[in-house]
Amino acid sequence: MAASAPAPSSAPRPAAAGSAVRSFGRYQLLRLLGKSTQSMLWLVLDTRDDIEMMLAMPRTQPRDDAALTGWLQRARRTTRLTHPHLARISDVGEVERWPYVAYHRGSRVTWAERVGSQGLAAAEAAEWAIQALQALAFAHQAGMGHRDLQPFSLLVDEQGDVELLGLEVAEFMPAGPAPDPDTITDKSAETMTDGLGHQAASDERRQQRQAAEQDVLALGLLLHQLLCGAPPLDEPDIARAIARLPPLGRDIVRLPFTVPRPIPDALRAIVNRATDRQPRQRYRSARTFESALDGWLRASAATDAGPITLLLDRMRSVGLLPAMPGGADRAARLALMESGHTNELAELVLQDFALAFELLRSVNLAHTQSGHAGSGPVLATHRAIAMVGLDGVRRAALSLRAWPGPLNEQGAAALEALIRRVKRAASLARTLQPPGYDTEVVYVITALQNLGWLVVQYHFPDDAQQIRRLMQSVPSDKEGQPDEPGMSVESAAFAVLGVDIDALATAVMRHWGLDESVQHMVRRLSPAAPVHPPDNDLDMLRTVASCANEAIEAIAQPARLAGAALHRVALRYGRPLGLTLKDLQEALQPQVDVRPAATQGPAPRSARPAVRSDGAPGPAPTAVPGTTAASARADA
Repeated sequence: MAASAPAPSSAPRPAAAGSAVRSFGRYQLLRLLGKSTQSMLWLVLDTRDDIEMMLAMPRTQPRDDAALTGWLQRARRTTRLTHPHLARISDVGEVERWPYVAYHRGSRVTWAERVGSQGLAAAEAAEWAIQALQALAFAHQAGMGHRDLQPFSLLVDEQGDVELLGLEVAEFMPAGPAPDPDTITDKSAETMTDGLGHQAASDERRQQRQAAEQDVLALGLLLHQLLCGAPPLDEPDIARAIARLPPLGRDIVRLPFTVPRPIPDALRAIVNRATDRQPRQRYRSARTFESALDGWLRASAATDAGPITLLLDRMRSVGLLPAMPGGADRAARLALMESGHTNELAELVLQDFALAFELLRSVNLAHTQSGHAGSGPVLATHRAIAMVGLDGVRRAALSLRAWPGPLNEQGAAALEALIRRVKRAASLARTLQPPGYDTEVVYVITALQNLGWLVVQYHFPDDAQQIRRLMQSVPSDKEGQPDEPGMSVESAAFAVLGVDIDALATAVMRHWGLDESVQHMVRRLSPAAPVHPPDNDLDMLRTVASCANEAIEAIAQPARLAGAALHRVALRYGRPLGLTLKDLQEALQPQVDVRPAATQGPAPRSARPAVRSDGAPGPAPTAVPGTTAASARADA
């Protein structure tokens, strides 16, 4: 940036024509730090105190005295805001009807002065953006907006501390033109008078919401610039860049893959969401944007305050999942049971994921701590019951949080619906499994492939709702055009939580003491990669569970899309599992009871041999976690 710049046509004029020193009241103009179509920032010298200051000003003078008074009132209102990342205002005033807000310069520089063509490292850029978003969120909560966030609107010092300046400096735009007095009838005038206060309040709230959303979008574009080292769309004025994005324009802003510094996939998903071409996908508030960046930053730095740590802390206070409704009845039935009915007891336990998972957790954690982890993790519920005994099952049942835990009515309904879908997928997997596999293990593996979703839905219900909204496609408004696709589950989770849902599930399983082999099985096959025939029992269980989960998700889509989605599932898994679309359709017929038997279930399709890596029928003879090679088959 040049050391000095001539004043633009709309800038304050020198006190005297031809003077070597350009003055603006008591301030001596040194150089222009930045300008946009709506505002500008000047570096000045306060001749009274002989210190450098910065003046934030609108690019055009207020049109009349009333507009000037309104501008000064709004600017003075911002002086009452105190926040670590809001620059402190030294003075608010006007010179020859040019209003200004003055700030101390100190050792701070603007983002425009600090960031070069190489941009910033990912973590540093995220830290800057988080601080700016915290300031914006505080201002928005107070009913104020920036309305013209630019690279010169944000300051940073040598320690990386960011401060925002220029709140309410940009010209206030009314919601719409005033009505023509000649067109107002007596009746309409009476109606307008009665509703004047309500309408004015409604207009003000709408303007505040629009200003806040524009500020968040502008910050997304600025973060894009920090990472790339160049303004988005090669447009230095962020407001002009916003005008070129939908719904006002047709341009698209996404982070390129050729950038001066590497950008992690999670951060890329967050920034791309902030500037998404679909306005409905963008962050609607500074808080949600900040939360996603903070989650990614803490997870990538492996700090003790990231989403994973927060989840583990919440598990200690409210449990992994709440006991399903009817838990008291189940506890009473457990109390009346006698030992020796392991299979019947396992069937009862598997009705409640919270109880089943708690048993697996306690058994596997004790297994690991005792040094017996080499014998393999326990995944069969009847084995866990045999190890803890009936008293252990009763203690586990009594330790659960009653339904619905801390959830409200809406959150409880969403969690219950998700549990029903997971149960149906687990039952479907038992129907699709090759002969000889333990139905309990198949059921549990399929359920565990949804563990990440279950804990997000329970512990972060608002985030779960946001993730699902981002994943939804939108029907095209043009006939014959394909639907607007939603985000992938990975990108949506990154954009909301800052971490992948699978990472949360993996953290929980490590907390339980489950090893890498189990974590491998409960990680779903990538929908973007082809499915290969399983080489061993672990891969077979993973493939069957993935197929069942994908099939249930396919039929959950709108009716016009469900058929094609199920057909794609059949094509993906047809050769690896030896099944057809008809097999899937028959297996998906409504079932009277989704509860699995401990070691019994629907008869597998015996005409379809299991696939082995060598092409021979029957499952490969490798050990299944939680059982020996012999007990990997149904315990007859």
